[in-house]
Amino acid sequence: MKSTLPGVPLFQLYGENQHWPGTDLLHCESIPARSRLHHWEIKPHQHAELFQLLYVQRGEAQVEIEGVRSTLLEAAIQVVPPLTVHGFRFSADIQGHVLTFGTALVADLEQRLGAPLGVLAKAACYPLGKDRVRLRGLIETLQQEYQDNAPARATMLEALVTALMVWISRRQQLGQAPRNRDERDRQLLGQYLRLVEAHYREHLSVEDFAARLNIHSLQLNQLCRALSGQTALQVIHQRLLLEARRNLIYTRMSIGQLSDSLGFSDPTYFARFFKRLSGQTPNGYRRAAQPD
Repeated sequence: MKSTLPGVPLFQLYGENQHWPGTDLLHCESIPARSRLHHWEIKPHQHAELFQLLYVQRGEAQVEIEGVRSTLLEAAIQVVPPLTVHGFRFSADIQGHVLTFGTALVADLEQRLGAPLGVLAKAACYPLGKDRVRLRGLIETLQQEYQDNAPARATMLEALVTALMVWISRRQQLGQAPRNRDERDRQLLGQYLRLVEAHYREHLSVEDFAARLNIHSLQLNQLCRALSGQTALQVIHQRLLLEARRNLIYTRMSIGQLSDSLGFSDPTYFARFFKRLSGQTPNGYRRAAQPD
């Protein structure tokens, strides 16, 4: 048994000195399938050329990474890069999966995404939070595809792993501190756009939004003008206009109902707002959008 660090075993898959399984570039199995064979404990070890993702759905996982221990009590994904010394201890009610893949698959993913997968270069843990149901479905689908031999299996596995990598990469970017002013400004604009998406029906003022971002309304306006070509208020109005257009085309809501749903106090005011921004009355827009 080889080792790159004194006393640390170098394994392929959880203590098995075996070649990569079959012709797949990916190995997927449930946590209980292997850990119960080792009394729910995987002692510290490392993999030479294998990346691993530990997906904890529920239960408790004690994680040791390079001698640092932590405990997962909520749904999360732990990234383990090659040659990282790691070990796990699980509760008997643990549910989740372990995804293992080699450098060939990572190279394919990087080519498909058009960028290096830096998220796999460093051990890190990403709580799933509100995405736990979505990620559970994705990984369970991946496990099912891995076990089956359905047509286009490899294509489906690649698509599912790509979606998972995109999610992890986005979570990493959200947690990164901005490196310069331009990046900070772009992060602020992204936060503002997400706030607008969540609250545009409430007709909050630009000052209200700025206060939630802990900046002055003047700074928010300058930011929006520089990066989006619109004032902060125009961003809000354009989002309202987009939703109004969608409802005029795809629903049978009356103008009064639509006005109420978008937070306007008066249908007449809504009609003036719509015409000022679009050049048409709501009814005129609806008629023009209908097929002949």
